[in-house]
Amino acid sequence: MHIDIPEKRYYSIGEVAKAFKVNASLIRFWEKEFDVLKPKKNAKGNRKFTPEDIKNLQFIYHLVKERGFTLEGAKIHLKEERQKALSNFEIIRKLESIKSQLKKIKEQL
Repeated sequence: MHIDIPEKRYYSIGEVAKAFKVNASLIRFWEKEFDVLKPKKNAKGNRKFTPEDIKNLQFIYHLVKERGFTLEGAKIHLKEERQKALSNFEIIRKLESIKSQLKKIKEQL
């Protein structure tokens, strides 16, 4: 899944939920379950997700929703294979983006 979200310093939970097409409650749940997610909270307690949080959420989404990992399986995978898996995941996402752009160019020809 390619998440189309503009580059910003911080994202609200509403923006994140909308980008992932999930409920904000799922994002809050994943925040509790996965310690790689550490959104900052303002004085009111509103979560502010960083681009790094978004990258981690994309990986969690990929493992749980696209590959069918259980939460425990995803946690183990994140801990054991995090750097290698994240690197591979980012390469795949970049290639998918390039493929999408090439298709758009082809349609315009």
